[in-house]
Parts: sequence; structure tokens; C-alpha cells
Amino acid sequence: MRKLIVSNLVTLDGFFEGPKGELDWFNVDEEFFEYAREMLNSVDAIVYGRRTYEQMAEYWPTVADEDSVITHKMNSLEKIVFSKTLSSVEWKHSRLAKKPVREEIRDLKQQPGKDLVIFGSGSIVSELTQAGLIDEYRLVLIPVVLGSGNPLFKNIHPAVNLKLIRSRAYASGNVILYYEPAH
Repeated sequence: MRKLIVSNLVTLDGFFEGPKGELDWFNVDEEFFEYAREMLNSVDAIVYGRRTYEQMAEYWPTVADEDSVITHKMNSLEKIVFSKTLSSVEWKHSRLAKKPVREEIRDLKQQPGKDLVIFGSGSIVSELTQAGLIDEYRLVLIPVVLGSGNPLFKNIHPAVNLKLIRSRAYASGNVILYYEPAH
């Protein structure tokens, strides 16, 4: 069975974007890009909510470095988009999910293939966390405190306990924390 992985950059105070959607606090370097290449090589589909999809679809098709593994993967992997407002998606290899989030993810996890990953998409991460459908959380902790912003997890009741399975500290101060649900 395929795993569903969340891979997101988060601040020390738990935000995945600033109060106006800002991402200018991202701290990425070659060690982060090494992680990103490894992640993208281990999946065959990316799950997005509408807002994250629109941001990614605006950026990645315009990146000139076509030889980059990251650019190639971002543009060539299947992208499954959950939206209540979009009627179509234009970015290559993208499709709108036909079923409700939980049902679509349950079906995708049963299909053969590599793992699935969610980038950004806080509302979907929260819903799937609540439903117990996320198999692994890979949180890239960035050493910054924003004080306000959009938290990665909202309205999670009851609490979801996680077990640290691995961590890796980078020279930049970033730390990647790998968690799985503690059943």
C-alpha cells in the first residue's frame, strides 16, 4: 500500500506561511535541495489544495533549469488537486480530484505505485490528519519565529500523537523531523 507523506517547511511557532501567505522566510540551500530531490524521487504523485496548486502552477512551469531533477519532477509528476472552485487545471499532469478528499486519498493509497506527498495545503493536511490518513510527516523546521501566520494544523480534536522516527540537522540551522502516527 502506498504511503501518504506530508512534507512542509514550518516555522518554530508552527506556521507554514505568513499572515498574508508570505514564504519569504524559507531557508533553503543545497542540503535542503538534496532532501527535495530524494523526496521527489520517492513519490509518483503530489497532492495539492487549490491555493498551493495555483502558487506552484504559476512558478514551476516557468523555471528555466529544465535539467534540474527538482524542476523536472515538479513538472512531470502527477498532481491531484482538491478544489471546490476550480473547474479545470492547466499545469501538465494535473487533474482535479473527483471524490471528496478522504475518499480520494483512501482510493489512491490502495493503488499500486510509489508514495504520495502533500506540499503546503494546510486545510487538506488538517483534514487528513484528523481522518488518520497520513502515514508520515516530514517537517522541515526553519529557525524563525513569525508570531502570526497560517498554522499547518487547525482544528485537530482529539490530539494526534506522533512518534519521531528520524531527524536530521543541517548546517543552515534547519532540522528535518520525520514523524509517524503513534498508534
